Amino acid sequence: MPTFLSDGLELAFDDIAPPAAERTIVLVHGFSSNRAEGWRRTGWYGAFERRRIRCIALDQRGHGESAKPHDPAAYARARLAGDVVALLDHLGLGRVDLMGYSMGARVALATAMAAPDRVSNLILGGVGEKLIGERSFAAGGENPMAAAMLAEDPATITEPMLQSFRHFADEQGEDRQALAACVQAVNPPLDRDGMAALPMPVLVVTGQRDSNAGAPEGLAAAFTQGHAVTVPGCDHFSAIPHALTKGAVFDFLDGLLDDPFEGRF
Repeated sequence: MPTFLSDGLELAFDDIAPPAAERTIVLVHGFSSNRAEGWRRTGWYGAFERRRIRCIALDQRGHGESAKPHDPAAYARARLAGDVVALLDHLGLGRVDLMGYSMGARVALATAMAAPDRVSNLILGGVGEKLIGERSFAAGGENPMAAAMLAEDPATITEPMLQSFRHFADEQGEDRQALAACVQAVNPPLDRDGMAALPMPVLVVTGQRDSNAGAPEGLAAAFTQGHAVTVPGCDHFSAIPHALTKGAVFDFLDGLLDDPFEGRF
């Protein structure tokens, strides 16, 4: 298992480089997931390999085989974005394509805004217009996701989405105290001017039934070169492995999504 150091933490990653790879993409998984569950099991590793794309995926801090601090301050989004840049530096990479899903999309966006010269194309999955104006919970305030992660009995969790994330975390054997700390981190609101100034093309791809994300068009419109794709019939969890999501990503990377803010399979 290859690892690298970032911010004093040891983080795990995979690096799948097919012969004669034509480009490189870095993948950032979502909350309570990990690189194996979020990308390998869902078929992304194989899909990129067949397309002769070098695929690099890290376990974000607090997840998978990476270090799991229990201090919410360790999970500030700027630090998570710093992990991605540290991985690029560790591997001696300049510009790459960058894809994140759900929480990973937030981290990917923060990475692109912090180091726009390192990102050729940006793919944001599992997020949409509700990301605009999103606020962190106040430090020390009640956080429903943290409470769900720390609940002694998951049967006491009544909100279906919180139940889904808790069940997923338990299935993966994740450190629930680290996950609770992750969602308790306080982050500044999105910089809308900074988003509009990003120089790279951006794809926002969201499941049609992902009610927590909202429509992708509203988020795509925040970027100068934004594209939006809605995957029909999919919710937050079923969109990521779907063949149509993969098709949207490859069309975007191939430059085939010509009309900004539009797209429905």
